[in-house]
Amino acid sequence: MTQASREIDGPPSDKYPSLRRALTLPLLTLYGLGVTIGAGIYVLVGATAAEAGIYAPISFLVAAVVAAFTALSYAELVTRFPVSAGEAAYVEAGFGAGWLTVAVGLLVALSGIVSASAIAIGAASYLTGIIDLPAPALMIGLVLAMGLVAAWGIAQSVIVAAVVTIIEIGGLFMVIVWGFGSASETAVVLQDLIPPLGGGHWFSIGAASLLAFFAFVGFEDMANVAEEVKDPTRTFPKAIILTVIIAALLYMATTTAVILVVPMADLTGSAAPLALVFANAPQVVRDAFAAIAVVATINGILIQIIMASRVFFGLANKGYLPRWLAQVSERTQTPIAATALVVLIIVILTQAFPIEALAEKTSQIVLFVFVLVNLALLRVKRQDFVRSQPHFTVPWTVPILGVMTSLALLTTALL
Repeated sequence: MTQASREIDGPPSDKYPSLRRALTLPLLTLYGLGVTIGAGIYVLVGATAAEAGIYAPISFLVAAVVAAFTALSYAELVTRFPVSAGEAAYVEAGFGAGWLTVAVGLLVALSGIVSASAIAIGAASYLTGIIDLPAPALMIGLVLAMGLVAAWGIAQSVIVAAVVTIIEIGGLFMVIVWGFGSASETAVVLQDLIPPLGGGHWFSIGAASLLAFFAFVGFEDMANVAEEVKDPTRTFPKAIILTVIIAALLYMATTTAVILVVPMADLTGSAAPLALVFANAPQVVRDAFAAIAVVATINGILIQIIMASRVFFGLANKGYLPRWLAQVSERTQTPIAATALVVLIIVILTQAFPIEALAEKTSQIVLFVFVLVNLALLRVKRQDFVRSQPHFTVPWTVPILGVMTSLALLTTALL
């Protein structure tokens, strides 16, 4: 057994209270859907349709298959090492390099912090049309409010996120129901959306799948609440598989509804494609959907704060970051210091930096981490000590395909 494995498998330090195991399968699945479903599907349909045309729904299916390989790798790693450090712990177990462990953990936290900052800016922009306050003040208020919810307690904060996720999914159901209900008014029929088995259109579908894949990014954040999951060995694999399947079905149905109703010329040039479905709807319906879009963005801030704070906590608990970041409130049993640091950084980023440029790099960071995580699982599978406890197991081909597909997407993103 390596030193890295002893540290990961060992019990948490008694110097600080441990995190509370409060997440059940429904709550963890809703948390996973909350971090996966969001801005991606709300803005990517137009860009995906620009590449694949009416075959955009198939692009989301292809992307789901690609995402599934890495999701299954996460399922095995989480059940082997159910700790808050997530990807950092997996890389530590696989490579035994402290510097790489810290780098991966910080990259994961950075991706969540930058994402939350960009979301806060977008949410504030929506709210300026409703609340007569300056956008910078709204950004700070939103981040502080979501930070307080995150510090309140993992069960409470995930329940809030779960409720908002249900509302968010309700918005997609609005699109699906309204779209299919209006489909008779268009020339496009369902049969047209099934591509022939042969032909050059598959190149366009493949290119669009690279865009659609980023709508699935987020499921990996589930790993960072592993220490707060009841019976993680049984619960986590089910939750992550359900998350990918439900997200894929929602994405395909939503994209199909949009394609059936919205003219392609309007769709491909729109930054808010889902709203086009309600172009002829009553004002109350359009307003309701707009409100749901605002709520969805706020949910993204909360979930990313939870994720990033758990990464800081996990690294500090292993001695890679200052120990004060591992402090857990005896009252709320949440990492208060780590949560406060994450909120502070997000507030600074929203006020001082052009988040759009930083946010473009987030997906590349995530893909790089995916490559390392899949490689770590391959190395972990070769070590004998990992068989000492029951865990979910995937075939060797799963992480190999995870590496190959992630590298392909990363290479395309860097071109």
